[in-house]
Amino acid sequence: MGLTGIQIFQMLPKTNCKECGVPTCLAFAMNLAAGKAELSACPYVSDDAKQKLAADSAPPICTVEIGTGEGAFKVGGETVLFRHEKTFFNKTGLAMLVSDDESDETIDGKLGRFMELSYDRVGLTLRGDAVAVRSVSGDKDKFASLTKKVCDKTNRAIILMTESPEVMAAGVDACGDRRPLLYAATADNADGMAKLAKEKKLPLVAKASGLEALAELTKKLNAAGVEQLVIDPGSRKINQVFQDQIRIRESAIQKKFKPLGFPTIVLPFEMTDDFMMENVYASMALAKYAGIIVLSDFTGQNIFNLLLERLNIYTDPQRPMKTEQKIYEINNPGPDSPVLCTSNFSLTYFVVSGEIENSRVPSYLAVLDTEGLSVLTAWAAGKFVGDLLGEFINKSGIKDKLQKRNIIIPGYAAVIQGDLEEEVGSDWTVNVGPREAANIPAYLKENYS
Repeated sequence: MGLTGIQIFQMLPKTNCKECGVPTCLAFAMNLAAGKAELSACPYVSDDAKQKLAADSAPPICTVEIGTGEGAFKVGGETVLFRHEKTFFNKTGLAMLVSDDESDETIDGKLGRFMELSYDRVGLTLRGDAVAVRSVSGDKDKFASLTKKVCDKTNRAIILMTESPEVMAAGVDACGDRRPLLYAATADNADGMAKLAKEKKLPLVAKASGLEALAELTKKLNAAGVEQLVIDPGSRKINQVFQDQIRIRESAIQKKFKPLGFPTIVLPFEMTDDFMMENVYASMALAKYAGIIVLSDFTGQNIFNLLLERLNIYTDPQRPMKTEQKIYEINNPGPDSPVLCTSNFSLTYFVVSGEIENSRVPSYLAVLDTEGLSVLTAWAAGKFVGDLLGEFINKSGIKDKLQKRNIIIPGYAAVIQGDLEEEVGSDWTVNVGPREAANIPAYLKENYS
């Protein structure tokens, strides 16, 4: 950001309303100057000030949206080099490649796997983000036909890959309103690609050999009216890819060098013929700043690992992951099934629910909103206590489903037993369960099977 905190403060309303999350407008201005806050957090800033501050408050790496509807995803928008400094905002897009020189059988198999490979993890759905459609033949009709097929068989974002503006235009027409990413504009075709991207209002990849040439190309494309850019420095050796990704991020964030202030795209399928090494390279690119990664194929063995790595990197370390407060049904419970209780910290929920499922004992699981804290931490903070848990149980409606009313609380929270009994009343029997989740199956089988 070019302006100092004091300069920004002069344009703020100076109400000290605290609605932005900090005590004073000066503190907010300082955070804004340091890239630790967004201008939109201030509800009272004037339109004139917004206009003046817009350029300076924009993230150093441009945010680019690809696709439409439920298949859309964003890349870029990052403000820090390291996650612990603030957080990372827009996760790396993972794309699978199909080419117009592949057989229909191969393409159908790839697209089928792409749509099927979806995983539920800590309350989130993990899946691939885009299909990259590459023209190898140079035949615009063949390219358009493949693009149409991908659009019909998937609901995710599309990346169109050809350096021919004529072939690209055919692919764009086949996409309809799906808002594809165009790969790629080079020094040789920049005018034609820029014209197409500007006319259709589509994001465009700038590709060059080396960072200096890439910076010149992005300046040219910006001057032609294309603002939504993704960049490819052309490196295909793993050591050079690593260096380029870091240099681009440092140039944009630390040096405020706008010609490189764009998300990147990495193509591991062009770096090796070994599918396993391709995924090793993708793993490295995930860890070091790639905005989009295009793989030659998706399989359960490769994509699940990358999705988990991405989840770990793009989970905000300052905010615990949590699940919804409600009564969960596990193993088809009935009127005699017990009600186990836990907090809504995602890891706790999935461990406990997994052990209940493994027991095969029909059960209910009451998950109390503890703001994402684990059971012991939540108890210490006064969030997993008898009166709150009892109030939740009473309002949940679970009582009407049961004939035998048994509540099981975690062993480590045994101290809340008395308060919970008082809150839920004599209709319920409150039992203290095992301390460790691993002992839940044996406990349930012994007492409730």
